[in-house]
Amino acid sequence: MTPVQVWISAARLRTLPLSVSGIIVGSALAYHAGVFRWDICILALLATLGFQVLSNFANDYGDGVKGTDNHERIGPARAMQSGLLTAKQLKNGMIFTATLTLLISIALIYTAFGWERFLESTLFFVLGVLAILAAIKYTVGKGAYGYRGLGDLFVFIFFGLVAVVGSYYLYALHLDWTVFLPALTIGFLSIAVLNLNNMRDRLSDTRANKNTLAVFLGATKVKYYHYSLILGAFLASLLFFYLTNTFLWSAIAFVVFIPLGKHLIHVSKNENPALLDPELKKVALATFFFSVLFTLGFLF
Repeated sequence: MTPVQVWISAARLRTLPLSVSGIIVGSALAYHAGVFRWDICILALLATLGFQVLSNFANDYGDGVKGTDNHERIGPARAMQSGLLTAKQLKNGMIFTATLTLLISIALIYTAFGWERFLESTLFFVLGVLAILAAIKYTVGKGAYGYRGLGDLFVFIFFGLVAVVGSYYLYALHLDWTVFLPALTIGFLSIAVLNLNNMRDRLSDTRANKNTLAVFLGATKVKYYHYSLILGAFLASLLFFYLTNTFLWSAIAFVVFIPLGKHLIHVSKNENPALLDPELKKVALATFFFSVLFTLGFLF
């Protein structure tokens, strides 16, 4: 592999559609409210992609250093685990990506608020810094929260609430409580992707002392937790469409819950964690296509 191919592999491009789903939904809500702007949309997408790539580099580094990525790991081999990148190279990649993403975030904040709205600019700058720290601290360092069962909470906050509600605020400069409902949908589905990853790796994570929520709950309870995430996403969407009288426009987005229903049947019958690996892609793509169909409903 060439150096460029190695870094592209480490960036894990397959994770990027999920990361932008919240921004797409927030932008669709802004379009529906008549406040959509292309400059904000593009910068928000770039910043989110930066956060996700940073997180992927940090996870590669953190799990590699701790020895969590070993021969027992079921998913695709990572760059450090495979010897394609050293710990120092990944550190440098993290520094570069974090710096670039912070600069894009500053440009986004200025584009949305200018110099006049100082308090909001400060708040979103702090959110940007926290997002960078969250991306790194998931697996890096002694206090890595991903090893303490807190990954699900942070995914919900940043992939759901911050991505959808935060991006909507950048456009509208005010909050509408109904935007929290699609934020719940994206947040729950994003957690479901992480939970599948943790269900797949539960046994190897247990031996590596990576105490994810799947490790805490065990093989049976974690399945019920997974069912509740998908059901919660469905109910939040249903309530949003009902309360905003947009059901007929965006009901097409409900199509994604058909394959998600089949996915739940597969999870309920699963006895081999390795066979859950393909399900990650299905739920991630279902989340992305929900955001796309949600947007198309408002456009047409």
